[in-house]
Amino acid sequence: MYFLFNGYKNSYFMKNVLVTGAAGFIGFHLCKKLLSSDYKVIGIDNINDYYDINLKEKRLQILNNELKKYPSSWEFIKADLTDENQLKKIFKYFEPDTVVNLAAQAGVRYSIENPKAYINSNLVGFFNILECCRLVKVKNLLYASSSSVYGGNTNTPFSEKDPVNHPISIYAATKRANELMAHSYSHLFKIPAIGMRFFTVYGPWGRPDMAPMIFTNAIVKNKPIEIFNFGIMSRSFTYIDDVIEIIEKLIEKPAYPDENFNTNQPNPSTSWCSHRIFNIGNTNKFDITTFVEYLEKELGKKAIKIYRKMQPGDVKETLSDSSLIHNWINCVSETPLSVGIKKFIEWYLNYYLT
Repeated sequence: MYFLFNGYKNSYFMKNVLVTGAAGFIGFHLCKKLLSSDYKVIGIDNINDYYDINLKEKRLQILNNELKKYPSSWEFIKADLTDENQLKKIFKYFEPDTVVNLAAQAGVRYSIENPKAYINSNLVGFFNILECCRLVKVKNLLYASSSSVYGGNTNTPFSEKDPVNHPISIYAATKRANELMAHSYSHLFKIPAIGMRFFTVYGPWGRPDMAPMIFTNAIVKNKPIEIFNFGIMSRSFTYIDDVIEIIEKLIEKPAYPDENFNTNQPNPSTSWCSHRIFNIGNTNKFDITTFVEYLEKELGKKAIKIYRKMQPGDVKETLSDSSLIHNWINCVSETPLSVGIKKFIEWYLNYYLT
């Protein structure tokens, strides 16, 4: 065996949820929330060194401490999605009701430098997840997609009903491929699946390779920050708690067939089979320069700004049309940027400077 279990498999009162990427930013927050909501959570992560392993291990330490409050509710297994045999053993043992696939090789710019990592993790790894879902007849599959799939689209806000056939990064291409693969498995093997297109998620315990952490580190250390496209960029910054609220509700509402689906005029967001795609993003956009100003205010320091031209793979603007997810689960919170940045900086100062 590759792992040890707490001796707990199924329970008559708990729903088994398997979360991949459990030591990651969104995965950590989701596992923590589910543990407080009477779920049996099985976490998987390969703890790769794409960014600071210490941060991932600290997240896991917090999750492991949750066992004191919720005995036998949490299992963590160090595993790689490309290891098909190990993954099948995990699925067969735990027989999860729901799978939330958040594991992926992240980062738009890194996908240009190391595309093979994205093929292995995001395509081969996701294929293995789909096969395991078929093996144990999973009742609900949620998987991470990205606003990056909108690629060269310039008509905003981005809608799930828009075609997404022009990705401008390898990362985006793999995420779009995930959506197509999941649809095929939903059609062929009756697996309810929902693709979640995340829009610039930020907050405490965030990824060090993303702008909020990069900018904050630079301001604190009096180092310059690079602002691309000469500052003419905007994003739907989406606070982590809002994302977790949506995922928890999606766990309780799997996809089902669209009875009104028209194959002569197909809607890309839905299907005749149990597959849906939703934007998960704030419906307000903010310029990058405005985002930096919020950071400066909370840190009490001015940033040293260097303006650069647009980088390959980047997009000028993202803005989420979130009407479909609002209609699906009825209520979606949108934390104001000022509030989210304040909470992020409070965590950052406590974690890194105390």
